[in-house]
Formats: sequence, C-alpha cells, structure tokens
Amino acid sequence: KYSKLLYLCKHISTKRITMMQKATSTLFRRSGFASQQLSKRAFATQTDEPLVKTALYDFHVEHGGDMVPFAGYELPVLYKGETGGVMKEHVHCRSEGKASLFDVSHMGQIKWHGKDRIEFIEKMVVGDIGGLAPGNGCLSLITNENGGIIDDTVITNAGDHVYMVVNGATKFGDMKHFEEHLASFDGDVTMEYLEDSMQLLALQGPGAAAAVSKLLPSDFDLVKMPFMTGTATTLDGVDGCRITRCGYTGEDGFEIAMPAENAVSIASKLLEDTSVLPTGLGARDSLRLEAGLCLYGNDIDGTTTPIEAALGWTMGGPGSRRRVEGGFTGAEHILTPEGKFQKVTRKRVGIKGMKAPARDHTEIYDATGEVKIGEVTSGTFGPTLKAPVAMGYVDSKSAKAGTEVMLKIRNKMQKAQVSKMPFVESRYYRVPE
Repeated sequence: KYSKLLYLCKHISTKRITMMQKATSTLFRRSGFASQQLSKRAFATQTDEPLVKTALYDFHVEHGGDMVPFAGYELPVLYKGETGGVMKEHVHCRSEGKASLFDVSHMGQIKWHGKDRIEFIEKMVVGDIGGLAPGNGCLSLITNENGGIIDDTVITNAGDHVYMVVNGATKFGDMKHFEEHLASFDGDVTMEYLEDSMQLLALQGPGAAAAVSKLLPSDFDLVKMPFMTGTATTLDGVDGCRITRCGYTGEDGFEIAMPAENAVSIASKLLEDTSVLPTGLGARDSLRLEAGLCLYGNDIDGTTTPIEAALGWTMGGPGSRRRVEGGFTGAEHILTPEGKFQKVTRKRVGIKGMKAPARDHTEIYDATGEVKIGEVTSGTFGPTLKAPVAMGYVDSKSAKAGTEVMLKIRNKMQKAQVSKMPFVESRYYRVPE
C-alpha cells in the first residue's frame, strides 16, 4: 500500500516484447487480448540525481532482476527467466501455498520518541494513534492545510516509540513537513529517520506465514498474530529486526525490517523455500490495483481529500474520537463541526467491463458518451480476473456501483461500469476464534 509509482507508458524493444509474449502467451490466448497490450511499462522515475542502490541490488541482478530507476533507487520491475515476468509473478503471489518476496527498502522508516509523540503525530495524521494498544498498527493519512493527502502511512505503537513507514518517493517531503510543524510544537518529541541502515522486505501470499516462520524464533506464534500488528524480533538469528503483518497485495503477508548488513542473508534464506519467488514492481502494481489499494501520486495526492478518495474510514466510524475532535492538519476541510464528512463533488471508484485496459488519464464519460464525468487514475490488465480493471474519480452522482459509463480509450469509446473494490476478495489474516 505505500510506494509512489510514477511510471511513464512507452514502447519497449522488440526483444523485450518477445520475452513478455513467450511468458504470457497462454493467458493472452484465453483472455482474447493482443499480447502487445501488456508490454512492460517503464516504472522509471525521471531524475538527474544519482540513484541509490539498496543493500539487495547485487542480489536482484544475480536473480535476473530487470533494474529500473524508481523513487531515487534502482529496483527490479520484474525478474527474467522461466518463472519471471509480471504475469507469472502476479499469479504466483495469489496461488495457494506460495509467497512473493519484494524489496521495498526505498520506503522511509521513522521512529518517533518522547512523551508527547502521540500528541504531535495526531496533529499530522487523521488516525487514532493514541488508541493503538502496544503492538497494534493502522493505515493513516498525512494531510496538508487544505485537507489534501500528503502521503499514506502505516503506523505502529511499538511501546517505547512509534514506528512509521512512509512512501519512498515522498519520504523527504513528508519529513520536511514534519520538521516545519515540529518547529512550532511545544512538547517532547523527536523524529529519528532510519535512512538506509535498515532495509525492508515484503513477503506476500498465502504461503507467507509458513515461509517466514522458518526464520523466526521457535516460540514465535504467527497463528496468534493479527493483521496490522508488529513487533521487534530476531530473523534467522539476527537481532534488531522487526516484523509487521500487513502488505500491499490483498493477501496475507508481512513487512520485515532488518539491518542492511543482514538483508542479503535473510532474503537468500527466504528464497531457500521453493514456494517463495522474487517479485518486482510490475506485479506489485497489478496486485495492489486488483486489491483496490491506492497508489500515491496516481490515485491520491495533495489535492485529494480522504472523503474523495473513499478513505474516510481511516478516521474511524461516526462518533469516533478523531471524527468528533478533529485536531489534525486540514480537519476543517474534511469534517463538519459535528464530525460528519464534508460533501464532495467527486469520489474514487472502481471501473470494470471494458474490453481494453484503461491507463491513467483515460477520460470517463456518462452512458451517452457525451458528458465527461471523470478520469482514470490507475488501470491495467488484471491477471487474476483475466480482464482489465481500473480506478479513478467520477462525479459523486455517478459513483454508485453498477452505473454505466463510457471510457475514451485510444480515441474510441468503450462501455464499462462503476464497480465496488476490491476487484478480488481480500485475504487478510484473521486469528482463529
């Protein structure tokens, strides 16, 4: 749920198109799509700054990683070889007993210290951080003075500190925002950015728990570890690690942090399990879209409020403390004085039923094809559904599931429908009763 994938769609070499055709020909024949429609997207972020290599760079290259610039780092968009490619990597992550390993070390890991840390953080984000029991976490949103979303973040009460993970492409802007507000905050709080001294891996899929359990202490009980909880631990005997049950795919999974010097050994140990497959940014994007999860910079940004983005639930239900008290930056643009959601003119929705993938910025029209009502913010071919899926914003009056719409794809109108999300059933872990 976190990294900003500012990818620019462009044509790729005939050699790479051929590679993708071979890897996905069976699926394309079944779905009736021309294979060039799923040619590899360039997940590259344009930058003149030197690119940072994660501690796993050589590991990726050795395993066939196709490296691209992304969020200031060099990361694999996919892996070459018999089991690699966006389609195969995507399907593997959703397959029973399997798990996918992602390098998400570009993301920002922050520790908050001091007796007033909760008070300060609750000025920065919309969630009820004070209500988190030790070990519990939540998805929250960092907002600006106009109620727009600066970033989405996962925050965990780590006991003697608060552990926060923010998106890689926005982390420095986030911290600048925090520092500006710290300057005028009269309280005891310190922000500790872990930089690249700590690396971050995501292990996702139905087989993730079985795979990571082999590295955890023998008395660590994953069966009793709920979704959105985290704790410090050892991994493969390495001290100073942390595991959080969360992810960005709609599957059960974990984000695991470890000292940079141990990242390769831990990743290698995970790959000794034949159910685990290294997976790149391409599959991560299609997995999160099927799961109905936002991509910062595409589906949410500084001009989008939590209500428009259908993320009002991050503040809690009606009558909840944060809804009633407000107190976070830009709250007056999001909530009424009574704690109700401000009325909005557009809403984020799912889109399905079109014959061809609708990429970001595809125009959305009403059923007549004459009145523009919105725009697609993310779209791709959904390998699990064997059909295109998208999300975007439409006029509020057109946001009801089942509403017929038209999409202008390559200057041709295609029929589609507004859909609920996620597009595939979420399989987040629940502790057995």
